[in-house]
This record gives sequence, structure tokens and C-alpha cells, in this order.
Amino acid sequence: MPIKLTEGFPAAKMLESEDIFAIEYKRAQQQDIRPLKLLLLNLMPNKLDTELQFLRLISQSPLQIDLDFLRVASHEAKNVSAHHLLKYYLELKDVKDKCYDGLIITGAPVETLAFEQVDYWEELKQIMDWSKTNVTSVIHICWGAQAGLYYHYGIDKIMYEQKLFGIYPQELQIHHRLFRGFDDRFYGPQSRYTGINESQIQPEKLKVVASNPDIGATILISADDHDIFLLGHFEYDTDSLKKEYLRDKKRGLDTALPVNYFENDQIEGRVFNCWRGNAHLLYHNWINDVYQQTTYELSEIPQMLAKRRKKLATY
Repeated sequence: MPIKLTEGFPAAKMLESEDIFAIEYKRAQQQDIRPLKLLLLNLMPNKLDTELQFLRLISQSPLQIDLDFLRVASHEAKNVSAHHLLKYYLELKDVKDKCYDGLIITGAPVETLAFEQVDYWEELKQIMDWSKTNVTSVIHICWGAQAGLYYHYGIDKIMYEQKLFGIYPQELQIHHRLFRGFDDRFYGPQSRYTGINESQIQPEKLKVVASNPDIGATILISADDHDIFLLGHFEYDTDSLKKEYLRDKKRGLDTALPVNYFENDQIEGRVFNCWRGNAHLLYHNWINDVYQQTTYELSEIPQMLAKRRKKLATY
């Protein structure tokens, strides 16, 4: 939440230059508080685990958060009951005339397929297109990030020889308010068979926020700050990579032990979670950011975003 300052307080300009929210006393007296409206497009196979992971991340905010779950109608989920989806999930037709502060698009286990071969690709494109006008900010995760980069910017994905799997250090490349409070070097889970063709990144359209010298860019943000692309999984639980490893082995896949994960590289070894704090910080920063950026009346989001893009185009 923003800091309330007396009108004309000298430090206000410095805070503003550092992208720290501060509002003057007069505006604070007139502020109305409303619930934050978030939407989660859950593309993961184990939807119940994913629900819990994200609920943990956003539940500690002092704001009231109204969270809706979204599913793709063009795909039949196999790991959750139809009753659960019908009772708790919406479809695009249910939200297309609504506006939200934020949208989260999860990853999905379809990396080895071309985007156009994914059975819900056309529907996902419609959702991403809708988000450009009806959502203040969108977080895309892992395959969801690759899909967003391909749809919005034409950036192709590239296949790895082996699964990128483990806990990797990442270094901040630029200052960005969503990563305020992060250490210059931080850690996070990666679990993917593909990366992105970084030669196709246009710096005037996309900012590389964090990277690793061995695996490349890990976090990117659009020039207008509307779209955040996280190629890793900050939301993962401590044992998520272990579960993935055991699942892969059960399927007969030649998956190596996740790097920098098990103590002494032994599957019986303890796992020290070194990304939990970063995960909470990122999502708390994001929640605060979208709440301050969004107009009080959500119905005004399309006009707000249009003005923002027009202003950016004049620079």
C-alpha cells in the first residue's frame, strides 16, 4: 500500500523517481478501498495443487482479494473432476464483458508441441487478446510465458537437448518496481524442455529484467509494463521438483536429478527452499502495483490502458 505524506513533503519526488508509491494527504482522505479482482487461468494438470500454490502467495495481502478461476473450454481436463470445474471455474464467455486488476496464466505440460498443435491454442489467443484491453496487468508463467511471448511478439521457442530442471540463480539486469526488495542475485525453480529465441527480442518492446549466464533470460516485462513473463515457477512448493522427478521416472523418462536442489544430490537429501521469500515478495509487489495503477471503476480499464499505450507511443 502507498505511503501517505503531507502535501509538499520533500522526499516525495525522490520516492516517485524510485517508483515507490506515495500519495498526498488530500488524496488519501478521499481514497475509497475496494476488493482487488484477480483471475487465474489454470492450465496445469493438477489443478488443486496449483490453486493452493497461488492462494498461498496472494493470501497475505492486507487487501481483500476476489479471485476467479478460469479454464479453457476447448480442452478436457483429466486430473480433476468435472464437478469441480463446473462449480468453481469460469470460461471466457463468462468474463469477456468483465474487467480485472490482474490475470495469471499458468504453465502447461505441452512444451514439446508447436503452439498451433495445442488443442486450446485458439482459445488461449482469444484470452490473451481480451487481456490486452480488460486487465491491468498479466503474469505469464513457464509455458504460459513462452506462449505469451510468441503470441504478442512472435518470439519462437527453442528445444533443449535435456530438460532444464532445478534451482537456478538469476541476476537482476535492470531496476523495476515489481522486483523492489529482491537481492541482486536470487533463486527460483526452472522446469522446462524449451527456452526462447532471444535474438528475436526487440529491446524497445521487451525488457529483460533477470537472467542467468548459462540459461539466458528468465524474466521479461513488456515496455508498457502490462505483461510479465516468468520462465520459471516461483509458485512451486518445496517438494514440487521432487514430485516431478519421481513422476518422470515412473513414466520411464531419462530425467536427471534437479540441479541445486537435493542436499548432497541425493534424492533422500533435504531440500532447502531458497525461493519462497522472493515468491511472496514478487506477488505482493504485483498486487500493490496493479491496485495502485487500476482505476477505482474497473469498467474504465479499457480507456485507461488505451491512454497508457497512446502515451507510450508518443515517446
